[in-house]
Parts: sequence; C-alpha cells; structure tokens
Amino acid sequence: MNRIVSFFSAALILTLLSCNVVKNPRLTDNFNDGWKFHLGDTVNPQSTEFNDQSWRMLTLPHDWSIEGSFDKNSKAEYGGGYLNGGIGWYRKTFILDKNIYQGKDIFIDFDGVYCNSEVWINGHYLGKRPNGYISFQYELTKYLKLGKRNVIAVRVDNSHQPNSRWYSGSGIYRNVWLNAVSPAHFKQWGIGITTPKVTPQKATIKTEFQVSLPEADSSAVTIEAKLYDTEGKLVAQNGKVDSKDKKYNTTLELIAPHLWSTEDPYLYKLVSQLYVNKKLSDQVTSLVGVRSFNFDADNGFSLNGKPLKIVGVCNHHDLGCLGTAVNKRAIERQLEILKAMGCNGIRTSHNPPAPELLDLCDKMGFVVMDEAFDMWEKSKTTFDYSHEFKKWHKRDLQDQILRDRNHPSVVVWSVGNEIPEQAPDSLNSGARIMKDLCSIVRSLDTTRPIVTANNNPNPKNAIINSGATDLIGINYHIENWLKFKQDYPGKKLIVTESTSSLQTRGWYQMPSDSIARIPKRWDIPYSTPHHFCSAYDNCSAPWGSTHEETWKVVKANPYVSGMFVWTGFDYIGEPTPYTWPSRSSYFGIVDLAGFPKDVYYMYQSECTKTQVLHIFPHWNWKPGQNVDIWAYYNNADEVELFLNGRSLGRQHKVGDQLHVMWKVPFEAGTLRAVSYKNGKQVFATEEKTAGAPNRIRLTADRRKIAADGSDLSFVTIDIVDKDGTIVPDAENLVQFKVEGPGKIAGVDNGSPISMESFKADHRKAFNGKALCVIQSKKRSGIIRLTATSAGLATGIVEISSK
Repeated sequence: MNRIVSFFSAALILTLLSCNVVKNPRLTDNFNDGWKFHLGDTVNPQSTEFNDQSWRMLTLPHDWSIEGSFDKNSKAEYGGGYLNGGIGWYRKTFILDKNIYQGKDIFIDFDGVYCNSEVWINGHYLGKRPNGYISFQYELTKYLKLGKRNVIAVRVDNSHQPNSRWYSGSGIYRNVWLNAVSPAHFKQWGIGITTPKVTPQKATIKTEFQVSLPEADSSAVTIEAKLYDTEGKLVAQNGKVDSKDKKYNTTLELIAPHLWSTEDPYLYKLVSQLYVNKKLSDQVTSLVGVRSFNFDADNGFSLNGKPLKIVGVCNHHDLGCLGTAVNKRAIERQLEILKAMGCNGIRTSHNPPAPELLDLCDKMGFVVMDEAFDMWEKSKTTFDYSHEFKKWHKRDLQDQILRDRNHPSVVVWSVGNEIPEQAPDSLNSGARIMKDLCSIVRSLDTTRPIVTANNNPNPKNAIINSGATDLIGINYHIENWLKFKQDYPGKKLIVTESTSSLQTRGWYQMPSDSIARIPKRWDIPYSTPHHFCSAYDNCSAPWGSTHEETWKVVKANPYVSGMFVWTGFDYIGEPTPYTWPSRSSYFGIVDLAGFPKDVYYMYQSECTKTQVLHIFPHWNWKPGQNVDIWAYYNNADEVELFLNGRSLGRQHKVGDQLHVMWKVPFEAGTLRAVSYKNGKQVFATEEKTAGAPNRIRLTADRRKIAADGSDLSFVTIDIVDKDGTIVPDAENLVQFKVEGPGKIAGVDNGSPISMESFKADHRKAFNGKALCVIQSKKRSGIIRLTATSAGLATGIVEISSK
C-alpha cells in the first residue's frame, strides 16, 4: 500500500493508510511519481508557496536532453551527441501519514542526478552534489510536517558545457526513494558483507554493521543475521555479535556452499535484524553471492579456483532511445543480448553505475569493473569534474565503495580512466593522487584489486610507477600486452579497454581483407559522403584494432586476464571517426537500437556453446559484382557455400583464423551455407535476394509485461518482401499507433546519422529495421501496436499487460 500521498488526493487516502500494518519497522517507498518539471531557471521555486500549476507533470526517472532536437551548435558538441543540457527544476508536493511516520527518521535517497543538483524541503536547503553519477541521501525529518502539505524541490544544472566526453543526459535520471526508519537503525550502506574463506566444503561470511543509536544504550542492542537459500530455507545464522564504537561484527559459517559464478549466479538472502531492548528496530535484506577469485601474473583470472577469461565490454550509461533515464528492463535487455554473445564482464565506463545494473549483474552472472572517475585534477573537457575533484573525490569515492561493496559481481575497483596525470610532472601528481585514492578504497574494502585504465603504458607512467595499484590496466596498445611480462615481471595484466573497431550495421566496404584505420589521428577531421563504417570488421580507430586482431591475442596468452571491448553497445555521442551529422558512436558490437552487428557472431562462435553459422553480408547486389562472403562458425570442421544449388567449395579455418571467406560474383537467388563435422552436416543457414518492400513485420521481445508503469516491450520492425525476406536497404517511414494501457517510450533504427526524434510516433527504417519501445501504464489490459507505411501491408502486435 502506498504510504506517500499526493497532496491532491490526500483527503481520500489518509484514513485508509492509518490502518496499515507494518511488520518491518523500515519503510522504503519508491518516490518517482507525482513530480512536476520546468525546463529553465526561475525565481524561488523552492518556496512552498510557489505556483507550479503550469509545470509539466511526470514520473521519474527523467532525462530532459533526450527529448530535445539534435543541434549542430550545441555546447555539448559531438561528444554529447549534439543534445543540449541546460537548467531544470523539479518539485513534488506530498503528505506523509502521521499515524505511520510519527517517531521515524525520514530520508530521501537519490540514485543519481545529472548534475550539480541542489535540494530543498519546505524551503530549507539540504545541500548540493556536483557529481552526476553518485548516489546520495538527505535527512528530511526535522523539516517535515506530518499529515500536512510538504514540498521538495530539486534544481539541476547541466548548463556548463561541455562537461562530458559522451552523452550524459540531464535531470533526475535515476530512481528516488523515501526511507523511514526507527531512531535506532542500520546506517545507509552500513552493512558490509565479505566471503574471506571459500571452499567447496565450507564458506565464511563476515558481516560488519554500522548502526545509528542516537539515544539507545549500546548494551541493549543485539543483532541477528540469518542466511537463507533460494528456497527460503535457513542455512546459517550468527552467534555472538561483537561491538566496538557502535560497529558490530559477526561471522557465519555456511556448509557446502552453492557458489556464485558467471554460469550459475546463485544468490543467498541475508536478513539482518537490529533489536533494542529485545524489540525489533530495523531490518535489512541483502543478497549474498559466495565466491572467491584471483588474478595471477602467469595464469590470469580465476573464479572459484577455475580459470576464466574475462570477455567483457565497456558500456556508457545511456539506453539508446530512452536516453539515460534508468529502466531496469532496458538494462536487463542489454545484458541478455551480451550474455547470448558470450560476454561475461562489464566495465562501467567511466563512472559509478546505476544500482540496477549491479543488481542485474549479480543475478545474471557478469563480473564487473566498477569505475569511479574519467579525470582527476587535470581536465579533459572545459567544465568537467576536475573542477570538483579536490573537494569531492573522497566523499564520492567513499560513497561508491560503500554502496557497491556487497555485490558479488564486482571484482575490480577502477579509480581512473586514461588519466592525464599518467604523464610525469614536477609535483608527481599522478603518484600522489593514486596513493590517496587507493588508501580511500582500502579503508573500506580490501577484498578487491584496484586498477587504473592507462592509455600511455610506457615505463615512465607515473600512476603505474606509484606502486599503489594491484593490477596494471592497459587501454589498447596490443604491442604492450605482448611484451608485458618483459616490461613488468611478476605483475598482473588486465586489458581495461580494447579494440575500438568501427562498424555500421548492414553496410559493407570491400575488399574485406583490407583494414582501414580512421581517422589518421584522433584530432584530424575525417569525413565521407555516407558517414558509415564497414561491418566486415575491417575498420578501426588508429589507436585500436579490429575485433579479430584483438581477440586472437587475448585468447592465446593465459597471462592476459581478459579484456573489456570498446564497446558492447553503440552510445549517443562521440561518433568517431566523424562529426556532424553523425551523433552516436560506431564502436558497438550491437547498434544503438539493440540490433547485433555481424561481429557479434564471431564472439558467439568463440565464447558460447550455441551452435553458430552466420554468413554475411546480405544478398542484394549489382549483377556480376564480386562480393566477399564471410562465415563465422563453431562446432564444425568446415563450411560449404552454395549459390542457387551450386557448390562454391568448402572452407575451413587455418591456424588462428576466426572466419572463412569466399569471393562470389553476384547473381540473384539463394546463398546457402552448410557446416560439417567429421563429414556429417551440423547446421545450415541461408541469405536470399530480397524483392521490393511488401509488408511490415513486428516482433515483440516480450508479449507479456507488468502493468507497473515501468516495464517495457521492445518491438522490432522489419521491412520484408512478399516472401518474408528482410529488404537490406529499406528505409521506409513507419508510423506507430498505440491502443490500450501502454505508450511509446522511444523509437530508433540504429542509424548513427538519423536526425529524427527518439520520442516521436514514427521512424524510418535503417537497413531494413527499426525499433519501437512500448511502456506499460499502471492498469491491466491488451496493448495493441499498429505500424503503417505507404505502400506496405500493416503490421500489428498485441502485448498483454498485467
């Protein structure tokens, strides 16, 4: 039952809430509904008497930049995707039931606000947090009027641009929570869980508690910690809880633990209960993954004693057409796509992530490099975090470590990406800051190694030479990986960022065995009439390498713990090698709409047990044109290619090859590939010449979603011919109509140069495909999406929302 009452409906619900029976003294409510928003600065909106009737009503999370138009003259520039920032205000009027909240300490928790947020409650200033990626909390208790009207106001200032090298979004873009606790309670992020000893026979689970006891006698405090398995069975509980300076410690022993891993991410549930004079005062539930891991100088990374090559990706935090507004299902979809590819690692480039990302990595089985900063004291863009670093870095880093330390998925703390202080200077600032940051981390967590991502891994690197780091992280520079053991004997290597291959889904440039490095240098302008990059994996940035070049080295050298590819998904901003009208990246293995590029299947063939036989490109070309046909495959000895029933010969991989290739003069019809093992057919696939666009085919990733106002269904739009073959160059304009309890949350097509709005009710197809994201409302029913386009048969899909 909702205990937070909108001011406008307070009279109706106050009486109902007084009957609410609460077992857990801690009350946690989602605080996302009922906000009003104004884009632009205004006079004194923090006042309780301010008239906000003309403001827009909305539900958080909210990113106002994604709602705008692309602007060639945007101060955010190409790095920010040519989408503007600005200043925005949020206000929420609410009533808290006196019968429920009397005697409670009440806090508001923001998971993230970009950026320079300032918060007021009933006109009282609570504080400012400049960092747009950090979670923070304010206490409201003494300023609230229980049973009466309260107003919270938030000012967000993202007007000083550029302040980011990628699209940051603007606003209260993560979730907001209201927490009410007894005066004696566990502090925010005050429960720390570690598994210092893990064997197949027994695991030790150590838990530290930080408790707020404003008036209670600590001798009257007891803490119970109980561990439950996924079936709800009690499997361990604590004995005596030791206390020192209001910090409490306990150790649980778990017999025959079910270990957490990337293939079997098993999670226990720890219920921590705080009693004062034998009365329950607070209760917190935490998920626990029992695992051990190690980085070794010779053998790389191991999890639970078993070698595991980290096949990771770097991802920025935007969710494509949804912008940066956090949606758990959208993050889950990204992770599902990556998991199916064979990815097992995520680097949170280059900032503390949304809590939901780490929750999902715990649940789905990813190891995480949890990153803090993209810069320290020396700037990368004009108005970036370097201006706040000296004042805020300690608090921000402490908050990140405390918030994220209990996640079993987190195996590395990264405290910096491509930091300018790598270069030696007269003050030795790189070593000084690195030692400071490591000291902060180790004061809170000694169970994980610390790293920085270095793009200048030469012997004079001040950060590496500080001796403070546990691992050496290298961005790109394959030649340095190969001579790492010579340069850094006894040290441990993780490739913190790799590849930077450039690809546009469905666009191909031949000859495919010729590799282009573009631009010539990062600061040299580059342009083409089309603004595309070849999807053959034959194009990369000059500092990087192709996917195949990279993976061959990582795969062949056990001492390379793994890599984080730049990037898993395309992202808004940083459209290397181009600028306007390109406004999103080309780096992703998956495009901005979530459609895999061809190289996705190279990883799937190498890193999963899924049967793979993927041939490309499409089969629509000019008569007689020579076309390079690639095939990624696994679990087979060779592949045979047929054109209209005629065999074009068999090919097999030699040495460290990752694909096979034929040069085929085009003739319309069917390409068919067949894989064989020991002479027997294993798998077959086809590419057919498509005819003219005939109809729209809609495919929903989920036909059943929750009627919670947040859940999503991602609907793929394919433009197909009369036989159902996707037309590979189709760019038909598709109009969308939604009926029932749902709405369009965003539209996309994966094109890096489309100037269409992400929030429209229409979208052109790009290379035959588009995307429409449907969001539920808070009522059950059938959501019906209809897609129409001139000259094409209509597409319809129905989604059940309950």
